[in-house]
Amino acid sequence: MTAAIILATYAIGAGCALHLLIERARWLSRAPRAAIAIWLAAAASVVMSAVLAGVELAFPTHAFRDELAAFVTACSEALSGHPSSAPPRPFAILAGLAITGLTVARSAHCALSAFLGGWRGRRAHRSALLLVGRHHGDLDALVVEYDEPAAYCVPGRKGLIVITRGALNSLHPSQVRAVIAHERAHLNGRHHLLLNAAQTVARTLPQLPLFARLGQEIPRLVEILADDTAAREHGRDTIATALVSVARASTPANALGVGGDTAVARIVRLLSPAPAPLGKRQRLLAALGVSGLLAGPAGVLLAPPLIAFLSGCPTLQ
Repeated sequence: MTAAIILATYAIGAGCALHLLIERARWLSRAPRAAIAIWLAAAASVVMSAVLAGVELAFPTHAFRDELAAFVTACSEALSGHPSSAPPRPFAILAGLAITGLTVARSAHCALSAFLGGWRGRRAHRSALLLVGRHHGDLDALVVEYDEPAAYCVPGRKGLIVITRGALNSLHPSQVRAVIAHERAHLNGRHHLLLNAAQTVARTLPQLPLFARLGQEIPRLVEILADDTAAREHGRDTIATALVSVARASTPANALGVGGDTAVARIVRLLSPAPAPLGKRQRLLAALGVSGLLAGPAGVLLAPPLIAFLSGCPTLQ
């Protein structure tokens, strides 16, 4: 029961306040990959804690087999008309199963909705683009006759980079190549999977601030990651000035675009001096943070029976 209380308390507390701690670590903005990993690990730890709290409430780890056997016995006796005089914690078992079942079912539903919905949307949009666009061999991109400067990619097994005629006419060739490199970074990095994961998490428990904030942060960090990849090849100034022209362009659903709501902040970031890479200490902190968040809930669940086993093992006395 103690482990269940600890896990439930952590799930609620972390879901309400952990995002504040992550945002205070400003050095994470210098390493978008590490920041993405920590955000996703934080959300995963909350979901795992809720699931494991239900499991521990229903079937305490120190007596799992005994509790399960007693529960089955009580059910069979009740069905036969001779209920047990001492039912084995039926309310706790049912409550634990309900918590675990609802959390798992909600997470699975959100994951299927995000991944299947995204796949269907991308497939339909790709088919429409192939009818109206023209392939540009030098850029390995699809050119759409549209006056507004815009560029985006449609990810998937057959990823597609799209650029409008307006962008080709308004951007310098070096800026066009930088924009294409940005979109190719999305495709090569399979960033749509990160966005699908963020969408899944944000929908699972949208009432918790951690989940709502993660739904905003992951898309921003993914764009920063693509910016940095393009900047290493074409220069920070080039990608920044290209962003100025396409910042106001809208991006279709289920696609990843170089413009958008985060464009202005990203332009300011690119025009500022390049941030120093993380030091060994900060990389170690990030790795420990991710590991701790993912392993912590299971550790809380398994620690009491493990300690009891070790303390009672004759060979260790």
